[in-house]
Parts: sequence; C-alpha cells; structure tokens
Amino acid sequence: MPTPADRRPLAMLLLLWLALFACTAATPSLLDDADATHANAALHVAHSADLVTLRINGVRYLEKAPLPYWLVAAFDRLLVLPGGFHPALASLAAHLPSAIAVLLLALLGYRWSRRAFGTLAALYTALALLTSAGVFLFTRIFIPDALLALLFAAALYCFLVGFDQDRPASLYAAAALIALATLTKGLIAPLFFLATIFVFLLLSGELRRWRTLRLARCTFIYLLIAAPWHIAAALRNRNGLNGHGFLWFYFVNEHLLRFLGRRYPVDYNKLPALAYWLLHIVWLFPWSLFAPLAILALWRSWRTHGPAALRLHNFAARTTLLLSIFTAIVLVFFSLSTNQEYYTFPVYLPLLMLTAAAIAAAETSPTPRTRQILTAAHAALTLLCAAAAAALLWGLWTSRHIPCAADIGALLAHRCVGNYTLSMSHFFDLTAGSFAALRLPAALAAAAFALGPPAAWILRARRYHGHATLTIALTASIFLLAAHIALVRFQPMLSSRTLADDISSHIALHPEDADARICLFGDFSYGSSLALYTQRQVCLVNGRSSSMIWGSYYPDAPHIFLSPDDLVRTWGTGPRTFLFVPLEQRDAADALFAAHSALHPVLLREISGKALYTDRPLPPVSQ
Repeated sequence: MPTPADRRPLAMLLLLWLALFACTAATPSLLDDADATHANAALHVAHSADLVTLRINGVRYLEKAPLPYWLVAAFDRLLVLPGGFHPALASLAAHLPSAIAVLLLALLGYRWSRRAFGTLAALYTALALLTSAGVFLFTRIFIPDALLALLFAAALYCFLVGFDQDRPASLYAAAALIALATLTKGLIAPLFFLATIFVFLLLSGELRRWRTLRLARCTFIYLLIAAPWHIAAALRNRNGLNGHGFLWFYFVNEHLLRFLGRRYPVDYNKLPALAYWLLHIVWLFPWSLFAPLAILALWRSWRTHGPAALRLHNFAARTTLLLSIFTAIVLVFFSLSTNQEYYTFPVYLPLLMLTAAAIAAAETSPTPRTRQILTAAHAALTLLCAAAAAALLWGLWTSRHIPCAADIGALLAHRCVGNYTLSMSHFFDLTAGSFAALRLPAALAAAAFALGPPAAWILRARRYHGHATLTIALTASIFLLAAHIALVRFQPMLSSRTLADDISSHIALHPEDADARICLFGDFSYGSSLALYTQRQVCLVNGRSSSMIWGSYYPDAPHIFLSPDDLVRTWGTGPRTFLFVPLEQRDAADALFAAHSALHPVLLREISGKALYTDRPLPPVSQ
C-alpha cells in the first residue's frame, strides 16, 4: 500500500499521465491501417458478443490474439454503443486500454523500483516511462504492446517475489498473467517468460530449486486461462485457405513462418540491423542518454564480485539480473525475426528501471566517474536539443510566408520509404510546405528544447539533482504534447474520416441512396477508417490481400471482393457507387478509368492524395 510519503509523487505521476495519455486519447480520429482495422474488429465484438472469432468488414480476422479486442469492445459497449456511434468516443474507447496499461505499468515500475532501489529510483522510473518518446508514440495507435509490456512486467515481478519468499500465490499469479499475455500476443509470452526464468535460475545458481516453482499447478492455471479460446477458435475456424484452419494459420503461419520471414502474405518489413539497435536511443529518449550510468553500475558489480555478482541474494541484485536477462532475450529475438519498431516495447520498463536506479545512485552517492557521465549526458542532451531547436526555428523562419494549408498530406514528398510497412516511414516525407502547417507544435518543441536542457544542466551543476531530473521530464512532456498536436494536424493524411463523413452526409441528405455501395480500391488497410466511420461494409477492388486474404476463403465470407472488371461492369448501374482510391492506388485507378472512357467517374473530393469518386452526378440538395 502507498505510504504518506508516496502520496505527493504518485499524485504528480497521475497528473502527468492525465495530461499526456488520458487527455489525448480521443484525438486524432482513428487512423487507417492498424488503428482503425483493429478498432473495426473490436467494434464487431461489441456488437456481436462473439468472443471467439474476430471479424473485420464482415471477414474472419484470425491472425491476432483476442484480449486487446475484448478490452476495447468493453469500452465500446460502455462509451460508443449506448448513445450511437460517435467518432471521438470511438477513438477514446480504442485508445483508453493502452493508456490505462501505461498508467499501471508506471505504478508497477514505481512499486518494484521502490522495493529494489529506493524511493528516488521509483519516482525516476515512473517519470521516465511516462515521458519516453517510444512509450508515448506507440500508444497513439491501437496495438497490443503496452498491454503486453504490463503483463510481462507484472508476471516477472510476481515470479521474483514468489520465488524469493516462497509465496505460491505470487507464482500462480505469474502463471495467470502469462496466460493473459498469451491471449494478448501469442506464444512469444510463454517463450520469453520461460526462457528468462530458466536463464535466471541457471546464472543465479538456483536451478536446483526448480521444484519450488510448482510447475504442475502453474501449468494448470496457465492452460485454464489460455487454452479455451484457442480450442474454441480451432473448432469454429476450420477448412480455410488450402484446407488450413485456425491452428495452422495461427501457430505455423503467424508464429513460425513470421519469425522466419516466410509468412503468407508478405505485408510486413524488417528494420535494418543497425537501425533496430540504435533506434532504442530514440524510443527511450531523453533517458537513453543516461544509460551509460546503468552500464557502469553493472560493470562495477561484475568487476567487484566476478561471477558471484550473479548469485547475490538481495532483491536489488536479483531484480537487476532478472531484468537484464529478459531484456537481452527480447532484443536478440526480434533482431533475428521480422519486426516493427514497437515490438520491443516490453523491454522499455526494464531498461528504464535500471537507468533510473543508476541515476538515483549517481545523485545520492556520486563518484568522479558518475559525475563525468552525468555531465556528458547533459552535454549530449543540450547539444542534441539545441540542434533540434535550431532546425525547428529555421523551419519556422523559412516557412513564415507560406500559408498554413488545411491538407498537410498534399504537401508531403511521398517517397514510399519502406513501402510504408514500417510505422515511422512517413517522417521522411516532411517538406517545407508541410512544415508550415506545424507551426504551433514546432514552436512548442523549439521552446522546450532550447530552454529545458540548459536549465537542467545548470541545476545539476549546482547540485539540485532532483530538480534537474524533473526539468528533463518537464522538457520531454512539453515535446510529447507538441508531437500530439502535430499528429492531429496529420489526421487528413493518416485517416479517411473526412471522406467517410462526406459519404455519410450525402446518404443522410439523400435517402434514395441509402443502399449505396462503398468500394475501396486496394487493400483494406489503405482505408480501414472508411468502414469504421461510415459504419457500413466496404467492397474491396483488388483487395483480397493482407489481413483479408485468409478470412476471404471461408464459405461465410461476404461477397465484397471485386476485380476491376466487376467494378467496370456495375459502374453506373443499380445503386450509387462511391469509390475510395488511396494515394498508393491512384495510378492504377487512373489507368482503369482511361481504359474505359465510358465510366465517367465524378470526383467528389481529393485530400492528401486520396480521392473519392462516384459513378453519377450528385443530385441537388433539396431545400
């Protein structure tokens, strides 16, 4: 339980979480690709109460574990369904579970660090987690990794407490948490956990105590929680593509073949090795600059105790060993596997805990070497932020005469970096024109970068260590809020809500088009928010691909997969057709229209390179 001394830091952490995560959960609108795709699946669960087979756009969606969708569906039932679909509430429902997971992760980090390393390290751990760039960035979209990180951390903590103090209840809780992690992201949960525990017991010289883990009972608890959904999914989803059912698709294709880079279909990418490792400096920025303190602490422990350092029996040493092993296993695994930038999210808390403990130790028991590292870290932070501030100010100055465009996506370079299968590819598209639309967040970030790091360095030099660390957290917080404002400005490019609103408005004004058909040219991910915000099923032209392909071969798949010839044959006949063409498919659509001059598509709106057509002129709006 929190002590009176914990109340002030916990209140500060709660306010910080409210500002950075809770108050930003409803904006921007749900984005195309993973964000709205997963929100579609959760909304289906909320409507149908089917907890076994996820569906997107009416098609079975078998590649993901269900727990994140169940949680969002619960919020959908609480916030979205009672009063009818509302865009802001849909975004809030989709993002709140990840935001809450971050809060619980910060509180767990506080509790664990306080027990292992002291109150100051506990505060720094939670502050670092809430203000790290990667934690904030990767909770802007509906992905399961924040929840997975929470479940992993809680399971490791329960294991350590249960093993150290021979508490069976804690061990059983760890088994239950890993079962929930399995329902969050598949078999990597027991794989990483068991590998970490085995190596921990081996290196700490306590492998002989394996019987105290109560493996039989823990396995029973794990299977009791994790097995029912897998069994039900296997029974309900048989005989899909090439005769393969859920078991082959989920365990072989989505686990083994994905690791080997041979998954079908190929709709993913892999970070280059150097970028994979170095980008963790960015994801854990600004606290990653202080990581040399943690490395120094580990080196000194090894140099002092040698191999015996692995067998120290105090809670701090065992925490350090357990977190180091888990981090190494996860990082090495995903360096070999196909990956996305956020796959290593579960190691953010362990890395930040070790770094925060080292910062606290350097402040309370400084040595000449730790003073040098602290100075070097502040110098690096100040120089990097000064360079960033200078670049932002230069951009503000050079774009001062450029009008602020409402459609920032039309001003981007669109270089198709990594074919946009990596999450951060669009950052390479920024141009001077697009920068003009980001004046407010750029000014906020420039001010934070220009003033915060020098102030923190001065406070550190004057031995106001706590104030210096809090100033770094404040600087990071202002930058993250600026980043969120920038993300909202990117909404026209990253979400298709505007075009969805156009369709919904037309149908509301013209009831004769209530049965209008909405078509999307290409993969569903290009316009997944279109289906969400119109609350209608979308036909896909050349869209039997990616997340749609496996479910499309089941007998109950809706007849939504069209060829270009199907589109041409029905264009202008029957109910009105709305055709959404994403930027990536504009050339293909233009070629189709050019080859069939009788089609006469009517362009309703173009935004961020995306176009909305219809197959006949719109009737006048009745007065």
